[in-house]
Amino acid sequence: MALYDPFGRSINYLRLSVTDRCNLRCIYCMPASGVHAIRHKDVLSFEELLTVSRAAVAIGVEKIRVTGGEPLVRKGIIPFLAELSTTPGLKRLVLTTNGILLPEMAAELRCAGVESLNISLDSLQPDTFDSITRGGDILKVFEGIKAAEEAGFKRIKINMVVIRGVNDHEVAAFAALTLTRPYHVRFIEYMPTLRDDSWKARTISGSEILGKLALRYTLQPESKAAMDGPASYYRIAGAVGRVGVITPVSCHFCNECNRIRVTSTGIAKSCLFATETHDLKPYIHAGDDQALKNALRYVVTTKPEHHEIAERAQKNITLPMSQVGG
Repeated sequence: MALYDPFGRSINYLRLSVTDRCNLRCIYCMPASGVHAIRHKDVLSFEELLTVSRAAVAIGVEKIRVTGGEPLVRKGIIPFLAELSTTPGLKRLVLTTNGILLPEMAAELRCAGVESLNISLDSLQPDTFDSITRGGDILKVFEGIKAAEEAGFKRIKINMVVIRGVNDHEVAAFAALTLTRPYHVRFIEYMPTLRDDSWKARTISGSEILGKLALRYTLQPESKAAMDGPASYYRIAGAVGRVGVITPVSCHFCNECNRIRVTSTGIAKSCLFATETHDLKPYIHAGDDQALKNALRYVVTTKPEHHEIAERAQKNITLPMSQVGG
């Protein structure tokens, strides 16, 4: 069953947040003071998350990305993923993580049916990583990536948010990771999700990132695979892996957006920056599966033609990424 929004885009991808909690405090994700934690009783149970997921797949979703916060900090996540992976009609189950808990959990994730991992890593230098994450242990992430490879993950994506004056000097070093390893290294433009009057000065466009890479490497454009996300991919001549750029600010990819989102509290969003939301909890609690499917279809019908990042920034509207699934 195909699912289309009002602009003819095929919607086959759900980003599902299972928690707002995180074991890092990244500077672009939450303020230094942190965010008010959602009460446990307000977070959907795993059974309720499965209900939402199965309703989404029933109306046309084929790919689910489990996010957080940091999804691996939620107790019981492995059995949940194993159950989710058996959903009839689900073609791809993937997960986004900061990698801190991967050394202990990578093998279990693979056995649970997770196909691929997105690992957030914004610096290869311990001091810079510590500064960006406010205390993260970069060695744990390196160990996690190794553990993921040993567990048999064939698709490992490393996501770097590029911030001018902070880590932009590392772009070439990140790209070099693809020379001998089959990683997909993706460079993401810094977005104004928090109150930051200097966000424009911090943002480096995708074209500038590619320009930095072109000074050292010969880049060959690569075509996207089915159900791929928003990245535009390239391969360094002779490299095993690929590099990609994700450009939500300088050159939005809204015309090919294929996803909707559901937060850990059951709030559905048609776009990361959408102001209109839809609470799914009444339908879940009522046990009305058809009404839940209709509600998800309604979310798709309200999907905007394009996002409003700049407009939100001008109005100082914050968006703590840990609470909406990144």
